[in-house]
Amino acid sequence: MNVIPCELNGPLIIEPKVFGDSRGFFVESWNQARYRQAGIPFDFVQDNFSFSCRGTLRGMHAQNPRPQGKLVSVWQGEVWDVVVDIRRQSPTFGRWVGVTLSAENKRQFWVPPGFAHGFVVTSDTALFHYKCTETYAPKDEIGFRFDDPAVGITWPGEKPLLSARDSSAPLLRELPADRLF
Repeated sequence: MNVIPCELNGPLIIEPKVFGDSRGFFVESWNQARYRQAGIPFDFVQDNFSFSCRGTLRGMHAQNPRPQGKLVSVWQGEVWDVVVDIRRQSPTFGRWVGVTLSAENKRQFWVPPGFAHGFVVTSDTALFHYKCTETYAPKDEIGFRFDDPAVGITWPGEKPLLSARDSSAPLLRELPADRLF
């Protein structure tokens, strides 16, 4: 597998080795020893899938005080996937990085604790997989606006489809400091 560090310290783009022939393909999507060697020293406790239509934007989400690390991938379709550093003492606080994840490129994106995560669907539909290091805890959820001008994420597409929660999310600077990392 190929591991690509990002310009932010922590997130990684993973390109698993894909074995394909006329029948289809085989890919090892998780191997604890290999991924630990790659810089992901966590145990995973929960897997989630979401299915969304074109233009659906989910984000920007995190969980604290029980933070989740996420190894994310797309098994059908394509998304633009984004992480934002929300570690208050980090020199890259508030900066973002994005990557295209698709069923075709089979890339994975490691989102470590301390980063908010979101994505927008750029294909007709997308089946998105989250491998999480902590169980979902609704009372620990935090989030901020996908279009926060101080963060300045460049999203593809026009007007995204948002949940009520995401459309009314605060700006990053409005989150209580004790909820950040």
